[in-house]
Amino acid sequence: MVTMGDIAKKAGVSTVTVSKALNDKEGVSTEVKLRIKEIAVEMGYRFNTSVKSGNGRTSNIVILIPERFAGDDQAFYLKFHKQIALWLESYQYYGILQILSAGDEEERLLPKAISENKADGVILLGQPSNEYIEYLLKENVPLVFLDFYTDKINTDVVVTDNFYAVYELTNYLINQGHSEIGFVGNVHTTSSIQDRFLGMYKSLLEHRLHFNDHYLINDRDDMGKFVNLELPSKLPTAFVCNCDRVGYLLIQKLNQKGIRVPEDCSIVGFDNDIYATLSDPPLTTVEVDIEEMAKVATKRMVEKLESEHVRNGSYGRMLIKGSLVLRNSVKRLKERS
Repeated sequence: MVTMGDIAKKAGVSTVTVSKALNDKEGVSTEVKLRIKEIAVEMGYRFNTSVKSGNGRTSNIVILIPERFAGDDQAFYLKFHKQIALWLESYQYYGILQILSAGDEEERLLPKAISENKADGVILLGQPSNEYIEYLLKENVPLVFLDFYTDKINTDVVVTDNFYAVYELTNYLINQGHSEIGFVGNVHTTSSIQDRFLGMYKSLLEHRLHFNDHYLINDRDDMGKFVNLELPSKLPTAFVCNCDRVGYLLIQKLNQKGIRVPEDCSIVGFDNDIYATLSDPPLTTVEVDIEEMAKVATKRMVEKLESEHVRNGSYGRMLIKGSLVLRNSVKRLKERS
């Protein structure tokens, strides 16, 4: 069992300072308090979540997920929720999961926990409409965006480095000899899909390769609902899919037409979720560091609530690096010179 003494030793402070920090008592700066809590979490310290700071806050944080990102086939976002809730608990806050229905989003209805002043802040996971974001912003509640951003709103953002990850992924395809590369995804729906497309495009530009517009395949409507994949008459040698689920669906579509993966066409995805391993063959993809993203988003929310300097300071976009996972969905054509 990890003790306060263990934490104090690692943090280089007294046990009294650790006790004050973990119980939100006065006499410890916000910066030191947050650092001690982070060390405690990393060491596996068990918090007494019944302790209240007595500062008037509810200790509740809404984790708001648009409905289209929270279905059974979108369990990827629910993994985020689990990690956020665990990190919030370590800071003695509670995560309240709220699903934003399509109707509430269209009518711009706030989560009850916000409208009834039963929460201190909102971690918005998954991109709703700009109109809804602007309406939420009017409530003047602390906000952190997770897994998306928009240039229309200034707030704190935590995202995977989508651009660079797909840039690296496309470099890998090119190094395997692929020069005709397509993209599957609606680039108008989310900032993440846009950045993934642009990362692929940058790689093509650097290698002086042309992108054929016929190789851009739409996978969903503007509200995020998946649509039937319409394949071009002539296929590229490889497709970059904006997520693993789309990669899984594309492989099924190709198989129905007698097109083998990777023998006839190579496929790569993004997320490294369950669809990456359900696919046959398993997908080469990018693994998203869900735990680190949840950790950073949670820490930023707590800083906004507990540090006046952070609350009144500038906003930032925090990029979390993904990592390539190489599997058997890419055929090596030739080594690029």
